[in-house]
Amino acid sequence: MKTVHVEASKAYDILIGKGLYEGLGGRIKEQFPKAKKILLLSDETVYGLYGERVSGELSAHFSVCTFVVPAGEESKSVENYIALLETMAKDRLTRSDLLVALGGGVVGDLGGFAAASYLRGIEFVQLPTTLLAAVDSSVGGKTAVNLSAGKNLAGAFHQPSLVVLDTDCFETLSEQVLRDGCAEIIKYGILSDRALFEALFAGKDYAKSEECVARCVQIKRDYVQADEFDKGLRQCLNLGHTAAHAIEKLSNYSISHGYAVAIGTALIARGATEKGLLSAEQCASILKLLQVFGFDLHCPYTVEEMIDVMLSDKKRAGDQVMLVIPFEIGRCELVKVPVEALGGYFKM
Repeated sequence: MKTVHVEASKAYDILIGKGLYEGLGGRIKEQFPKAKKILLLSDETVYGLYGERVSGELSAHFSVCTFVVPAGEESKSVENYIALLETMAKDRLTRSDLLVALGGGVVGDLGGFAAASYLRGIEFVQLPTTLLAAVDSSVGGKTAVNLSAGKNLAGAFHQPSLVVLDTDCFETLSEQVLRDGCAEIIKYGILSDRALFEALFAGKDYAKSEECVARCVQIKRDYVQADEFDKGLRQCLNLGHTAAHAIEKLSNYSISHGYAVAIGTALIARGATEKGLLSAEQCASILKLLQVFGFDLHCPYTVEEMIDVMLSDKKRAGDQVMLVIPFEIGRCELVKVPVEALGGYFKM
């Protein structure tokens, strides 16, 4: 087992390894001795795989109630957020009790936002089951739900109190879901670790290894500690995401987040090369690694269509949009781009 410690507004540990659901209830009770009740949040797919086991582990130490949503991005809605809060109130959770999110990024974001706002904040434990959630959304305290105008437009910063990442869960992931996580892992290599980037040419087995996952979590931790509330440096973690969020919305979320990030990363890498900011050789290497993981980098939408959506993105400030530009593998920079110049930074 590997442990990554985070020192943010709340200090907490991220536990990474195999078989960590065994004894889970005792581990949580040791850290939260005053807690009596747990609201276990999951989705239908994940609950079918792990719900009874995790609930059984927790029930040995807590009174457990459950809230299960349909699998998919549509569940990260204001309606489910309100229904979850109502359930927590009906079951009389107190400030000393816990919300535990078992699942991927949708469940983690929804649960984190509910935990942030119920009774003005209760403790929150993440049990990420997807590779994407493990290396990205479960770490750092960003929580949100989607609005009709766009993704993640209502939310709060609320750090978890503990993250338990059982890597055995990766064995039940479909190829598509596993690949989605790999897009975020490739992002970390491009951002700040050339050695990680090169190691990823070994493929999916390395990407889902404890060593690789821990390294990605360390990188995310470092950005969070440097800029917890996303005012500057942490925005580098949005590499590929400005276009990705537009692609997701245009597709009515039929294109998954990870796949959209892969396409968005290719678009910004080609654009950086076109502007002379990134060498053609390094751009080709980025595209090659994305293709090693099976990403078709064709974008089904025009740049003009994506820009129209980008203008509603939360990263917009007035007449400028903050973009993350790769200058070389292992070094990216934040660049404020006027709205009228956006098109030049995305190349098909």
